Amino acid sequence: MSIGNSPEDDRPSIEDNQLSIEDDRPSIGRALQQARIDAGLTIDEVSSSTRVRVPIVHAIEEDDFSRCGGDVYARGHIRTLARAVGIDPDPLVAQYDADHGGRPSPTPAAPLFEAERIRPEPRRPNWTAAMVAAIVAVVGFVGFTLFNGSEDGSKGSKVADGPAPEQKPSPTKSPASKPADPKPDPSDSAIAAVPKDKVTVKLSVLDDKSWISAKSHNGRLLFDGTLLKGESKTFQDDERVDLILGNAGAIELFVNGKRVDEEFETGQVERLSYTKGDPEVG
Repeated sequence: MSIGNSPEDDRPSIEDNQLSIEDDRPSIGRALQQARIDAGLTIDEVSSSTRVRVPIVHAIEEDDFSRCGGDVYARGHIRTLARAVGIDPDPLVAQYDADHGGRPSPTPAAPLFEAERIRPEPRRPNWTAAMVAAIVAVVGFVGFTLFNGSEDGSKGSKVADGPAPEQKPSPTKSPASKPADPKPDPSDSAIAAVPKDKVTVKLSVLDDKSWISAKSHNGRLLFDGTLLKGESKTFQDDERVDLILGNAGAIELFVNGKRVDEEFETGQVERLSYTKGDPEVG
């Protein structure tokens, strides 16, 4: 009977065999390169068919995955290149995961659903809007009620009081008991209104129209034009106003506040001059 290890202990275990097999397999880059060469393809042809840039293809065949931009892109490039050169990509991807810490665990489905449920929660301010709308509605209702109450109260007071009796104007004492003062003659007020140190002539067209020319005592032209029905003109001078009236019959004439009673004919042309004295036809 021998003391020591038995023959079974000296035999390699299954795990040791597995490790030795894995150690014997080529690297990912070497496997892709050999498959490309066996397929008779160049790196440029593989790059054109896969749209993986030439520098990245070179780097992967050198087992440099730093240019891939991360594990996700590296796995994708490995699958793409393996299919392009005609080999199974799954063993190579598994080898990459084993060499780089394994494939990350998938994200549980529950947190995703919870995220979807949580996402609409920022819409809670709608409750605030609803509360504001409710407050506005309550305030409006209260205001409406108060307004109707005050209006009904005012109506009730009107009904209780009854329509106000129509007030008749109180009779005023008629000034007829007193002899009415005679109204002043328009010419009197006109006379009082005109300055006494000037000659004042006022023309008013009562009918149709009239052409008028007016000059001062020194020949300065005061007016030269046509007046239509209802229009009037007033002229003043220190000494004398000279007039030429076309269609004199259509004109009402006041001189120094007094109406000139001359009867002019329609279509008649009159040449007149007035001074600071009483109206006198020149």
